[in-house]
Amino acid sequence: MTRTTRIRAALVTATAVVTAATVSVGVSAAGSAKPSKPTKKQIAALFDGWNAALRTGDADTVADRYAKDAVLLPTVSNKVRTDRAGIVDYFEHFLQNKPVGKKVRTIVNVLDSDSAIDTGVYEFTLTDPGTGRKRVVEARYTYEYEKRGGQWKIVNHHSSAMPEG
Repeated sequence: MTRTTRIRAALVTATAVVTAATVSVGVSAAGSAKPSKPTKKQIAALFDGWNAALRTGDADTVADRYAKDAVLLPTVSNKVRTDRAGIVDYFEHFLQNKPVGKKVRTIVNVLDSDSAIDTGVYEFTLTDPGTGRKRVVEARYTYEYEKRGGQWKIVNHHSSAMPEG
């Protein structure tokens, strides 16, 4: 083998090694990309979708916002709801009051790309189905969200009327 042939062989080998290293670094960097975290504003806006579901008056539409294994500790019921049937049952009764929710204070904690907590105070304007009289109920809330199958679902929802209200 001549000196020129050896230099060419060394250059080809060096180029192949550099190319292979570059490709594997690129593949490993692309494969390790983490999904981006949602913003606090995006999580806070999930309430708007839930509130819009309330306005449909359809308990199944509201229950669709919850995960299959969600837990609901509702404002106006002593029963803990731990399955879809229980959640639908609660909303069938609650929706008779034509609730319209509004956040008063919200504190969002984004845990990672697939989970977040929204907690704070909201108020509901409720309309008595018999008299048409309206009343406002202020309550504390906590929504725990998880992204499942690409959709944000409520996995835990606690709501309780303000004790001093």
